[in-house]
Amino acid sequence: MKKFLFLLVTVLVLSTLVLSACAKATPVPTMAPVETAAPTEAPAPTEAPVVPLGTAENPIIIALAPSATAEQLTVGGEAIATFLKEATGLEYEVTIPNSYTALIEAMSSGNAHVGFMPTFAYLLAKQAGAADVKLVTVRNGSDFYGAQFVANADMNFTSYFDAETNTNTADAETALAQFSGKRPCFTDPLSVSGYIIPGGLLKQYGVEYKTPAAVQGHPQVIQALYAGVDTSKETPAGVICDFGATYIDARTSDKVHTDVMDKIVVIWRTDNIIPNDNVSFSSAMPEDIGAKVLEGFLAMSDSEEGTEILKNAGYEIQGLKVSEDSFYDAFRAALQASGVDITTMVK
Repeated sequence: MKKFLFLLVTVLVLSTLVLSACAKATPVPTMAPVETAAPTEAPAPTEAPVVPLGTAENPIIIALAPSATAEQLTVGGEAIATFLKEATGLEYEVTIPNSYTALIEAMSSGNAHVGFMPTFAYLLAKQAGAADVKLVTVRNGSDFYGAQFVANADMNFTSYFDAETNTNTADAETALAQFSGKRPCFTDPLSVSGYIIPGGLLKQYGVEYKTPAAVQGHPQVIQALYAGVDTSKETPAGVICDFGATYIDARTSDKVHTDVMDKIVVIWRTDNIIPNDNVSFSSAMPEDIGAKVLEGFLAMSDSEEGTEILKNAGYEIQGLKVSEDSFYDAFRAALQASGVDITTMVK
């Protein structure tokens, strides 16, 4: 902002012609110039002090992907925040975006500093320069997972999966053909195991199905199928949907129904081809703060108390391992080879 200088006021010296004709002329006194004070510059506006990240006034916001029930995520998220606070001395706040797209937006806009991110959501956030993976989750001893097609046993679909040998007994084309004309329950459109791969397989083998019931989370798919089947008609029909797709094995998320493993049957499974979801940090996270948060998560993964928190937080996580973006390179290549353009997945 330009600063305009004031012009100095010129002091005029006045002269007088006086005096009486009789008086002897006396010199007119000269007035001393009046000193004018220099103009005072307006003070620059005071910037509000930056509140350090990780304080009570500016807590680190952890965003949890809506892949489980709201109750699980709320209780589990608070437990994670409490553990991290004790481990790092920093303050945390938990938020649950209502979709994977909202999760990406939160990471991009600075409304979240740490994100529990599903695979596809992370790829999009990374492409936008909004997130950097720090840890990958471990389940069943692996950092990769697969998708499964499931249905209520009363639908009378043929199961082509042998639980004893943990293998399929037929190829995908044979197993999925019976879903023609049926209504699926899918999760979020950005879910690899609950939407993208199952939908892709059905399309690949020419299985035309009814408009999906979008139930968001994987546990919700199981609950929707468990809701029941109308068997009064010649052909059984699900109350909400006829079959569904989830990660392997989302049935274990149901802690209420003791017969869920018998009531909801696996029809067919993919191999473990999907990189696990991860814990990512915002690209704007200060390096020193990020180092402390990372140490806190590793302490959680290395302790019995911490692993119990992770397991019960809604994602069935058994551990965390340090990772980097190259972990997802093979999956990116597979997507590219299949013609999937991830930039078109979020509108």
